[in-house]
Amino acid sequence: MARRIAAAYQMEPLSALASWSRRLAVFSLVATVVSVVIVRFGFLDFKPALATFFGALACAGLSILVGLAGFAAIWQNGSRGMTRILLAFLIDAAILAYPSYLAFQYRKLPAIHDITTDPIDPPRFEALARLRAGDGANPAVYAGLYSAEQQRIAYPDIEPVSIDVPVQTAYEMALRLVNRHKWLVIDERPPQPPQRIGRIEAVARTPIMGFREDVAIRIAPDGDSARVDLRSSSRYFEHDLGTNAARITKFAEELNEAVDNARPVKKLITPAKPQAKGPTKR
Repeated sequence: MARRIAAAYQMEPLSALASWSRRLAVFSLVATVVSVVIVRFGFLDFKPALATFFGALACAGLSILVGLAGFAAIWQNGSRGMTRILLAFLIDAAILAYPSYLAFQYRKLPAIHDITTDPIDPPRFEALARLRAGDGANPAVYAGLYSAEQQRIAYPDIEPVSIDVPVQTAYEMALRLVNRHKWLVIDERPPQPPQRIGRIEAVARTPIMGFREDVAIRIAPDGDSARVDLRSSSRYFEHDLGTNAARITKFAEELNEAVDNARPVKKLITPAKPQAKGPTKR
C-alpha cells in the first residue's frame, strides 16, 4: 500500500516555482560567499563586492516570494516540490539573519564611526593616517563634538581605563592583548622619558566582511598607576553599526581582567591551634 502511495506521489507534476525558489536560494548563497571572500581578502575593490552582496540579499528575498507562490500552487493543485521550498527557505534564512540584525543596529544606533574614551584629546592616528588617505576613506582627524555627544548618549559607559600598574607594565599588557586579537600592528612606541607615554596603532577587522577599522591606544602615567585611552574608527562608511564601541568595551574589560590576574594572591596564614596538654604527672 505504501508503495502505491509513493508511486502515485511520484507521478504528480513537480512545481516549477519550487524549483526556481531553490535555484534562487542556491545562487544567493554562492554570491554571498563570493562577495565576502572578495572583500575579506582584498581581491577587488570593496564597492563592487558590496553590490554583489546586496544583489545576493535581493535574490534571497525573491526566493522567499517565489517559494510562497509555489507553496500556494502546491496547496491548490497537489503538485510536488514542498521539500525544495523548505530547503530554499532554510538557505534564505541563513543568508538574511545577520543582515537583518545589522539593519536593526543601523536603526537603533547613531550614525557615527569614530569612538574614543577621550573625546577632548583623543589618541591620534599618525602612522594610520597614511592608510586613511585613499578614495572614500574617512579622515584621520577625530570626527568632532557632534560625534562625541552622540557617543555619550549611545555609549555612556565608554571612559578612560585606569589601572593600578606602572605605565610600562600597562603598555606591555595592552600590546599583548592587541597581539592576542591578531590586530595588525602598524606602529608601537613604548613609554620613554620625559613624558613616558606609550602608543600603539593597529588595524582590526570586522568579523564577517573583514572591513578595516583603525585602533589607536595611548598609555600615560597617572601617578604610580596608568591611564589607558583608546580610539577605534571605521576606515569606511559613516555608520559603524556599534562595532567600534563593542571593541573598546571588550578591550577595556580584558585589560582590567589581565591586571587582576597579574596581582599576587595573598595567602592567609592560619594560626596554629594550641596542642591540648596531657594530664600532669605527679
